[in-house]
This record gives sequence, C-alpha cells and structure tokens, in this order.
Amino acid sequence: MAFTFAAFCYILALILTAVLIFFVIFHIIAFDELKTDYKNPIDQCNSLNPLVIPEYAIHIFFTVLFLFSGQIGTVIFNLPLIGYHIRRYLNRPVMSGMGLYDPTTIMNADELGRAQKEGWVKLGFYLISFFYYLYSMIYVLVSSTA
Repeated sequence: MAFTFAAFCYILALILTAVLIFFVIFHIIAFDELKTDYKNPIDQCNSLNPLVIPEYAIHIFFTVLFLFSGQIGTVIFNLPLIGYHIRRYLNRPVMSGMGLYDPTTIMNADELGRAQKEGWVKLGFYLISFFYYLYSMIYVLVSSTA
C-alpha cells in the first residue's frame, strides 16, 4: 500500500467535502429560518454571504489538485458544479460586497424557493462526492501496491 499524490488528494477532498457539507447544511437551515420568518433577511444574508467565496474556493482547490494528480474522471465529475458556481457568481445581484444573496430580493418566494432547492441539490452532490472520494481513496491506496 503506497501513499501517492492521488491518495493525498482524495484524503484532502474527503475532509474538505465534509466542510462543504456543513456549509450547505447551514445554508439550508438559514433559508428555512427565512421561510418561517424566524430571522431577519439582512442578518441572514450577512451570515450567508461570507460563506459563498470559501465554498467556491474549496471546491475549485481540490478539483485543481485532482487535475494535477491526473484524476481526470474526478475532474470531469466536478466540472458541472464548478461551472454552475461560476455562472451563478457572475450573474449575482449588484451589491456593495461579495456574495450571492441580496436582502431585498431574498424574501421573494421564487428566489427563496430557488435558494432552498439549490441547497438541497448541492447537499446531494456533496454527499455523493464524499462517498465517491472515500471509495476512490481506498481504491488508489489498495491498487498502488508495488
């Protein structure tokens, strides 16, 4: 059992995907709080917007690591969500700071429903990714015996 760069990438991606799962769960809970009027939209957007760039950066970071390690299948698996993140960020509302969520439009029923749906889809993607990375890490570690 040899420890290769690909195995390191999968271990790191496994840990970072767990962090992304927590980010997405926080987003889902936050949008549910908005839907039930438990929290103020301004406070909620101030707590959600700082997490957008780190989420995107973490995902792009370990995808680039997979590219350097030659795990092209994993890179292709991650490209659709990275493309969606880039498109979503380029089409964000005009705001003074970084982030995606505008307090003036987030309470719109369509926008809130879209944000909740996006959170659930991302949660599903990250959960599938987590188990895919776990399987791939074990496969790379076992198959790289000399």
